[in-house]
Amino acid sequence: MDIAQHIKELKASLPEGVTLVAVSKFHPVEALQEAYGAGQRIFGESRAQELVAKAKVMPSDVEWHFIGPLQSNKVKDIAPFIHLIHSIDSLKLLQEVEKQAAKHERILRVLLEIHVAKEDTKHGFTPDECRALVQQLPDLPHVRICGIMGMATLTDDETQIAREFHTLHALFEELKSTAFQGSNDFSILSMGMSHDYPLAIREGSNMVRVGTYIFGEREY
Repeated sequence: MDIAQHIKELKASLPEGVTLVAVSKFHPVEALQEAYGAGQRIFGESRAQELVAKAKVMPSDVEWHFIGPLQSNKVKDIAPFIHLIHSIDSLKLLQEVEKQAAKHERILRVLLEIHVAKEDTKHGFTPDECRALVQQLPDLPHVRICGIMGMATLTDDETQIAREFHTLHALFEELKSTAFQGSNDFSILSMGMSHDYPLAIREGSNMVRVGTYIFGEREY
């Protein structure tokens, strides 16, 4: 498996303005180092413990993205160094991020996770819950809401996948012109993974989270 080659091919295929997050969860540090050697600097992890361990041994210019369900009690572990949290799915979690960011005198960047998939296992706010949340956000001086993240249903039905991505893009544009009007921070639409990122890009994604295509199947 030539990780460097896959990264090169993938980056060459991405339109300008689309950011690649290499999803490295469950893969060994050696695989991340190979990707790093090929120029990749943004890595996505979904377990705080694994992320902290990898951050200790990887170069300091890596941008770490937290992409899985995040428990409130784990925020403190990643708050000192995390670059972007993709998976904010409750006000309680937002408030914990604020608390831990303040302790470290950092401003933490986050995305609101939106649930549009026809699967109960996915997390996130419904579009209506998201609209309600942003209308009544408490003061969070150490948090920057930089956009939204979502996943499509795991299905072969490309029409359904495209429709779900379209819903996310429409919500992103709506929030950008209403609750976050005039904000330069609110600029990220994170959607699309190894199996569906070309569709996501067609529907307006500007950040894709790709693991299997780069690293192969995960070793659990």
